[in-house]
Amino acid sequence: MPKVQDPIVRRYWTDQIAQTSDFHKSEVLDYIVSKFGRFVTNKTMRNIIGQSKSAFDFRVCMDEGKILLINLSKGKLGEENSSFLGLVLIPKILVAAMSRQEIPEEKRRDFFLYVDEFQNFATPDFATILSEARKYHLNLTVANQFIGQMEEEVKNAVFGNVGSLVSFRVGVTDASYLQREYQPVFGESDLINIERFHAYMKTIVDNEPVPPFSIDLTKDMKKFKTGANDKISQAIIQLSRLKFGRPRELVEAEINQRARL
Repeated sequence: MPKVQDPIVRRYWTDQIAQTSDFHKSEVLDYIVSKFGRFVTNKTMRNIIGQSKSAFDFRVCMDEGKILLINLSKGKLGEENSSFLGLVLIPKILVAAMSRQEIPEEKRRDFFLYVDEFQNFATPDFATILSEARKYHLNLTVANQFIGQMEEEVKNAVFGNVGSLVSFRVGVTDASYLQREYQPVFGESDLINIERFHAYMKTIVDNEPVPPFSIDLTKDMKKFKTGANDKISQAIIQLSRLKFGRPRELVEAEINQRARL
């Protein structure tokens, strides 16, 4: 309790809980612990969310044009942990973007957020980002497999606010929905039968919509593969770890010390 500064939280524990019977205290504590116990018992998650200070600041990333890569692979973290971290991070990015209202709009630096498999994190916050983030110069690029993965509110926000739409080969249900976005240039059959590594795109140029067109990504893929340099990428990773990371042993020692308190 000496470390709790919020007066409402302190009053809850010193007044309300203090007058509760031991049996009901146990019920309350079990309920609270059960909500985060699954995350702190996982060593990887505990080391991520258990640190007292974050190694990076989203607002600084936005204002200074930094690159932040976040790997939320379900294979490494597990589905529940991956979703949990995503649901924590997305609102933080939104808050960081909106905190830039103190800066004149013409001086706000553009920041680009790319989210793959975004339906896993598509909460109402995502709909807010899509509808309001433009004025804070937060530019969003999202990708997912099919439209049915999105809740109705998020789907409406996506198609109501998106400036550019790219569609690879899709199924019959999605083709039926998407054809109205590409008509009269492309229809349902085109969306179902497009070649591999090709896509259809609808975008805006100079604030004016242009007719949908097809794109071939095979040349870009070859260029990317030939230009990739594993040595440089590994050097960047190591530099980032030295600058922003902390040794795992120190993190675990700090967490263990606080746990004993």
